[in-house]
Amino acid sequence: MNVVPDTSAVVDGRVSERVEDGTYEGATVVVPEAVVGELESQANDGLESGWDGLSELQRLAEFADEGRIGLRYVGERPTGDARSHADEGDVDALIRDVADAEGATLLSSDIVQAEVARAKGIDVEYVEPVARGVVDELPIADYFTDETMSVHLKSGTKPKAKRGSLGEMRYEVIEEETTSEERMAELANSIVDLARQSSDGFIELSDDGMDIVQYRNYRIAVARPPFADGIEITAVRPIAKTTLDDYEFADELRERFLERKRGVLISGSPGAGKSTFAQAVAEFLNDNDYAVKTMEKPRDLQVGPEITQYGALGGKMENTADSLLLVRPDYTIYDEVRKTKDFEVFSDMRMAGVGMVGVVHASRAIDALQRLVGRVELGMIPQIVDTVVYIEAGEVHTVYDVTTEVKVPAGLTAEDLARPVIQVRNFETGTPEYEIYTFNRQVVTVPLNDEESGESETGVGRIAKQEIEREIRAVAHGHVDVELTGNDGAIVYVGEGDIGTVIGKGGGRIADIENRLGIEIDVRTHDEKPSDGPSGNGSGGRGGGGSTGSGQVGEERGSVVQPEITSRHVVLAVDEGVGETVEVRANGEYLFTATVGRGGEVQVSRGSAIAEELEDAIDRKRTITVVPAR
Repeated sequence: MNVVPDTSAVVDGRVSERVEDGTYEGATVVVPEAVVGELESQANDGLESGWDGLSELQRLAEFADEGRIGLRYVGERPTGDARSHADEGDVDALIRDVADAEGATLLSSDIVQAEVARAKGIDVEYVEPVARGVVDELPIADYFTDETMSVHLKSGTKPKAKRGSLGEMRYEVIEEETTSEERMAELANSIVDLARQSSDGFIELSDDGMDIVQYRNYRIAVARPPFADGIEITAVRPIAKTTLDDYEFADELRERFLERKRGVLISGSPGAGKSTFAQAVAEFLNDNDYAVKTMEKPRDLQVGPEITQYGALGGKMENTADSLLLVRPDYTIYDEVRKTKDFEVFSDMRMAGVGMVGVVHASRAIDALQRLVGRVELGMIPQIVDTVVYIEAGEVHTVYDVTTEVKVPAGLTAEDLARPVIQVRNFETGTPEYEIYTFNRQVVTVPLNDEESGESETGVGRIAKQEIEREIRAVAHGHVDVELTGNDGAIVYVGEGDIGTVIGKGGGRIADIENRLGIEIDVRTHDEKPSDGPSGNGSGGRGGGGSTGSGQVGEERGSVVQPEITSRHVVLAVDEGVGETVEVRANGEYLFTATVGRGGEVQVSRGSAIAEELEDAIDRKRTITVVPAR
């Protein structure tokens, strides 16, 4: 008698069971390589079924050594594609082919496999599958008390939990005995099996080394090697269910939500109560006749049955968004908005006219808004998000109203510096607390209440100082110091050799910088910097804006050269080595920077702007010097 067991029969131990009761005594057991490959794959994935199946094969080998059965391994080993499509029957087909070729009886606990084999004329023995890992209740439920928000288990460590009220959580040991590897494996398998079997649970994500399970109101992450260095179980559940009336500003927020569809970011640190507040908002909107849906990964918001909860369709939230636009909700709760793709999906849905409420991790209310910067166009932010709610210790701590207007940013005075400015106002007082705008091609967020925090330098002052330093360092070779003299003035201290470079010919370079920044800049040497701060009486040059400095260096340095003008070039013979970088000056005034070429010459093509400046200086009988660049 020849018997070909499939994977289900091997995993359930049905072959050795029949050998022991004498049914298969003296039979030849033909094991398809497809079965071995599938069991090996399952074992590598940490599945108990794989290990059980391999143990069964070892028992069959022992029976063969004892002479009780014959044992052969035949057939093709499944490819990676076949194993990945096991649910589609690719591996089962390989097993049936072996049974057909061997003229053997197919032993199976898989009803579909058995029926297909019978349809193909193969002799089949079907046995009921073994009920594996059947549990009725969550095996870690006893770790939870009324005040327990999360339980943390890991092999080789003591069980811990976060307990207490929102804002006063304690991370504490809840059992003195360490949890063994075997116990952790048992708990992990039971949790995953329960999610598969129970109508109250589902598996949100299953990947190599990680399962995310949702069972009732518990969200459970099960991590295994090689993804983690040991088996770890983290179970989280909400400890409070609230309504909007339980929060500060309830009346104002209700009115704001009902006034029109809005873009709202609910922000806060982990465990602050963001999702709890989002649930309250969702229930409030639903009770006020809005069609509300959620986008979650994982789906763990505790909302009523009228609110449909959507996951990531095909693993992508953008696919979920496309589907939701066909469903046409009034409001969508997005938990959570974290990656760039999430912000893009949130923005697209908001711009499509859907009211959006997003949950965002942030340590300050303004940080939630700043996470949009760089991900969407700056001018679009108030259209995407007009309200920021910051949750701390389960309470509404701050609410911001986000608007935009064209104005001169706070701290600047020149009218020509007016630009679109995003104003972030305190919802309770109506006072602007931050401004966000583009300053010198960079997006800056400027706090407006620095005087309350006791800082001597305003937010816009810090930004201005940084931008001035950046601009000057782009042309200077040495150290740069910047001191602000008011909202629209600054003194820049540079090395003596950098004065001409920074000011430029006729003050042109510093004037360009002044025009870009909207700030008048006085350029001085470090020697002119007083020890107790700027005196405003230095003799350095200041470009643009009515400056009177000449931009000349106090004393000439470097080598005096006699330019030679040919038909195609202006040639300067210099003493510096080939490849060295030098500055060319006229009467100490910076003209340009060049690299010494072969033959120790600097050649400037005639007709270029640089050549015209150089020839003009020669015509005016100015002394041309070459200075090593620093």
